[in-house]
Amino acid sequence: MKRLRVVNLGLPKSGTTTLGKALRLSGLKTADWKVRKGQSRDPSVAGQFVGDLMYRGYFEYGDPLFHLGEFDAFSEISLARPDLNRWPQTDWGLISTIAERHPGTRFILSYRNAADHVDSMMRWTNLGTQRLPRLSVPGLPSGFGQTREELIRWVEGHERFCRQVFKGRRDFLAYDIRDPDAPAEIAEFLGIEVKWWGTANPNPETPGVSGLTHAAQEGRLN
Repeated sequence: MKRLRVVNLGLPKSGTTTLGKALRLSGLKTADWKVRKGQSRDPSVAGQFVGDLMYRGYFEYGDPLFHLGEFDAFSEISLARPDLNRWPQTDWGLISTIAERHPGTRFILSYRNAADHVDSMMRWTNLGTQRLPRLSVPGLPSGFGQTREELIRWVEGHERFCRQVFKGRRDFLAYDIRDPDAPAEIAEFLGIEVKWWGTANPNPETPGVSGLTHAAQEGRLN
């Protein structure tokens, strides 16, 4: 039997933490953005970022999941830091290699209305106001993304990219995070019972205020 693996291609602030919690509580060992130290006994993996581990495995061994063999699911895989900038969900070479090397993998795209998505990015510390405009991100070169309109175009472009490269494939599901039927769609797609659904890591209403989310406590906002 092929092993079930789940890779979410959604961008930050598209319900990635909610999906990660849902998958974890449904029985899948899930890495969300970073491998927490208690999740792995391997010192080369513990404390490392999922997106960086995927690229290290891809270029060093030809397998993006080489360093992540103990995990079943990956709910947020991008990383936007001045010192480390990784966006594997935009890289078809890496994505297609996962599909080829791990044929039981299911790919998910969590998405939301693009204008609402960008509004959330703009309110999430400095993600939409500083990091994205300054970093060079696939589909959003450095210097672009300084307006809501430019970020909306990038968000919509990523959704089109995912739908196009997976067009006609049965290993792909796109779901709107505001759709009340989303948990049932995910459960049917993965063949598991989704035992929890809600809102994890909610966004504050005030730009630049992180609140007391677990992400802020663990340095996710750096």
